[in-house]
Amino acid sequence: MTGSPAAIVPLRWLDELPPERLPGGSVWGAPLPRGTAGSPDALRLRGADGETVPAQFWPLATWPDGSVKWAGAALGATDHPGEYEVVVDPSAACPVPEHPVEVREGDGTVTVGNGVITLEIQAPRAADATPVDTLFRRLRRGDVVVAENAHLVSLLQQDVPEDGGAGPRHPFRSRVASVVVEQRGPVRAVVRVEGTHRALDGSREWLPFTVRLVVLAGSERIRVVHTVIWDGDAATDFVAGLGVRADVPLRADLHDRHVRIAGADGGFFAEAVRGITGLRRDPGAEVRDAQIAGRRTPPLSEWNPQVSERLHLVPTWGDVTLTQLSADGFGIRKRTAPGHGWIDAGAGTRAEGFVSVSDPDGGFGVGVRSFWQSHPGQLDVRGMAGNRATVTAWLHAPEAQPMDLRFYHDGLGQDDYASQLDALEITYEDYEPGFGDAHGIARTHELTLFAYAATPPIEHLALDVAQVQQPPLLQPTPEALHAAVVFGDWAPVDRSTPVRAEIEDSIDFLLSFYLEQIDQRRWYGFWHYGDVMHAYDHDRHVWRYDVGGYAWDNSELSPDLWLWYSYLRTGRADVFRLAEAMTRHTGEVDVYHLGRWKGLGSRHNVQHWGCSAKQLRISSPVYRRFYHYLTADERVGDLLTELRDSDQRFLDTDPTRKVRTDAATYRPDRAALAVGLGTDWGALAATWLADWERTGNERSRDRLLGTMADIAAMPRGFLTGEALYDLDAGRFDTTRDRVSVSHLSAVFGLVEVCSELISLVDVPGFADAWQEYCRLYLASPEEQERAVGAPFTGVHLEQAHSRLAAWAARHADDDELAELAWRAFEGMGEWLVHRRDFALRRIDPPYVLQPVDEVPTVSTNDAAQYGLAAIQNLALIGDRLPRG
Repeated sequence: MTGSPAAIVPLRWLDELPPERLPGGSVWGAPLPRGTAGSPDALRLRGADGETVPAQFWPLATWPDGSVKWAGAALGATDHPGEYEVVVDPSAACPVPEHPVEVREGDGTVTVGNGVITLEIQAPRAADATPVDTLFRRLRRGDVVVAENAHLVSLLQQDVPEDGGAGPRHPFRSRVASVVVEQRGPVRAVVRVEGTHRALDGSREWLPFTVRLVVLAGSERIRVVHTVIWDGDAATDFVAGLGVRADVPLRADLHDRHVRIAGADGGFFAEAVRGITGLRRDPGAEVRDAQIAGRRTPPLSEWNPQVSERLHLVPTWGDVTLTQLSADGFGIRKRTAPGHGWIDAGAGTRAEGFVSVSDPDGGFGVGVRSFWQSHPGQLDVRGMAGNRATVTAWLHAPEAQPMDLRFYHDGLGQDDYASQLDALEITYEDYEPGFGDAHGIARTHELTLFAYAATPPIEHLALDVAQVQQPPLLQPTPEALHAAVVFGDWAPVDRSTPVRAEIEDSIDFLLSFYLEQIDQRRWYGFWHYGDVMHAYDHDRHVWRYDVGGYAWDNSELSPDLWLWYSYLRTGRADVFRLAEAMTRHTGEVDVYHLGRWKGLGSRHNVQHWGCSAKQLRISSPVYRRFYHYLTADERVGDLLTELRDSDQRFLDTDPTRKVRTDAATYRPDRAALAVGLGTDWGALAATWLADWERTGNERSRDRLLGTMADIAAMPRGFLTGEALYDLDAGRFDTTRDRVSVSHLSAVFGLVEVCSELISLVDVPGFADAWQEYCRLYLASPEEQERAVGAPFTGVHLEQAHSRLAAWAARHADDDELAELAWRAFEGMGEWLVHRRDFALRRIDPPYVLQPVDEVPTVSTNDAAQYGLAAIQNLALIGDRLPRG
């Protein structure tokens, strides 16, 4: 199989225009139509001038024929970024970057260099008597060491006093278990560091972490992706601080040492350790100008002696702290040294999460992405008056209240299934003793480290901070994504008719509404950022944050899919970033990564982990694949891989244990596990598909294709509702003959994964089984009875299911089914969004805390499923829209 220079994937910058400079490079994913390229080695990156640009490509996924489906791509640092396209041209020379990345391993050390910086990482060895406790041992800019001994720190508090005071805290530090080189250049290198937090006295290890260090050609930056898993006991373990710390050697005079902290809206706190401006005596304009600019000041002999001879009488400010304890306020204070009082030095709203320490010989900076959104955060600089300072970027601020992950109520007497089901009727909360446990959830942060040659100009730092928060990202155009035939049924935006335009306007309205709600409702915080709420309380004018299952959404009815499909077809940066934050949150916080529920997610609740419904429908890779393939992000790749054996969970956690009609007799049997053909199999199919196309795993391939064949062989196909699964064989019992239909089966990714599978592989009978389900779900009771002997029960969410009829109409070329689909979409039966009747209204104080907008007809279930139905109906039967 050979490629052709004519095979082109046009790219665009997520924020439309090329950035002013690209000092951090860019990493992205590109799709290729089936059969286009047999290997990433055939791919090249071409600039607008037609010249081939140094780039690195690697496989993310393959088509069933072995050709490349998704390729990861990396572009190194450049001062002149432009427009690019990926081409298939194996005959073209692949240029080497001016400063290629090189990785060397030996003597217990991994060294990554790119001609600008050198990163030295100590790897643990069995023979070492002293454990490795650093993420990296040394960071150099040229020959100058700018940072040393970078490590993780945490504080454990084992009680939360009722008066709100702080209890005793126990310090922990990272202990590294493994260091693995995942990529070696020439444009991009990735080193994965894994370990745990260990008490300084060695008494305990907990909080497993994974840190990836990413270096690109020619860049002074290191991207850090940090994941921590909470594995404590919520009754006794309260994290009172979690951060990344490094030592920064200092060489210059105190008046030439500088700290820079980003504030809000582009502002900076920029001061020297020993300030020489504002004194009673003037050192000289040239001296003052140099210090303000961060340049080396003239020799003391050139200063006004009235100042130079009294420098020892000017205080040195060795310690500075910024705290961001809420989404709306930060404070900066400083002190001369430990044991002395702090003074306020500044305040503002939303700090951008960046700090640097530098002198004329070099410097070190760290930026935390989504800093204020993920509050409480804190930035500490200590010891600036000594030979070395320490910089700590706290991901959870020690000055905030410690993490309290205890369940929020005492059970309210719900000791059996009957009382728990009764509670669903009032608070919609699915409670079960012991199930509201956070043990095994995770959180991922992105940081950027900077190795400076000297104290940078403020304008330089402003660009650095902006790119920390919104990294420049190359992306395939919507048209290129659509042409590659990835992710099933969708199409780029088309406003060519009034009705199409009206539907597109309604989708835009809902997207804009949720983008605004995030800020208006302050859906921010360490464990919350990225999620949205489930349902609205019109009386209090708040989302139902404190009402059982109506609070945090946790992917209920697939808002993740709605956002990602909206991005695919529009290319909107704001939608991408909302979908990105949701993927980071729902894939980490709403899913268990170790422990008794590893691989399962939690249904919606007041607390993300609070619901007793631990199910694959939440952890499903159908929600995460988009981000992995569009950005080549390795952490999300980990999330996909760790679900590979999630079918094991049916042995110990029956998802329908409280409501199954055969509860008196059903016992999990590894040869006959009850698996729903909707939310359960849809998630398993997405898991096996992702694993097969990413890794070539034959076990996942065989389970996917085998269960597809089994569904086709069942007398009632998808209408069977639930099948018996042999865990060891990975196959269904095909003899089960029954009809069971649920309105939830198709609204957690089943529609999307079936559509994609049918276009991907030909399993005899599978498309027919899906066609029958899609044709009959919204059919008349009489037609259902003719087909299966009785009308269906459990048919709801007709608008959401209109896209099933649309799929059947498209594949049968059936005008009557198309008419049925549009009729259901416009409000037949139980509608979600009726005739796009949106009435945005503003509620002002004193009736609310602050001005907010609300739409009485909208909840997240409604918005997500309406959006998906609109997108897919337009793609499938947009040419059959009613004219009225």
